[in-house]
Amino acid sequence: MMETGTTQSQLSELSGVKQPSISQMLHDRIPMSDDMLERLLSCMGFKLEVVRRPVRAKLERSVERRWRMHRSLSVMLSLDSLTQWKPKLRRNLEALRRESRGEPHLGNIARWRELISTDDLTGLRRAMTGLDPLSVQMREVSPFGGLLPEEERQRVLLELRR
Repeated sequence: MMETGTTQSQLSELSGVKQPSISQMLHDRIPMSDDMLERLLSCMGFKLEVVRRPVRAKLERSVERRWRMHRSLSVMLSLDSLTQWKPKLRRNLEALRRESRGEPHLGNIARWRELISTDDLTGLRRAMTGLDPLSVQMREVSPFGGLLPEEERQRVLLELRR
């Protein structure tokens, strides 16, 4: 806006977005989607260019601990291991269902049940290793407790302390 000399009011007239909304977006009071940013930029003769690069995720300690444990377990995941784990996974899911209240937990337990019952290894790996909000939430009610060998569990915990 500074480069083009465009005011919030002018941008509002050009884009059809109300000026108070533009102000709130510019001051990070409400989120601005890529579509909205592209819309506002195009009104000033710019386009949005997204640059893809890896960025190390900053995880809270408990989130990172669950992620690392599941990541270690995902290496062991195969159709054979899933078949062997299913009785334990089903017992764990039932216990989680009894102990959990409300959403998102109950929905995430149902998602785990579906992934396990359909042998969806890709979906299981995504939930076990993903850093997206849904995967992080799903690991809060994971049925995989007690499956990681103790030696591997201790290795992961030691790795976390470093």
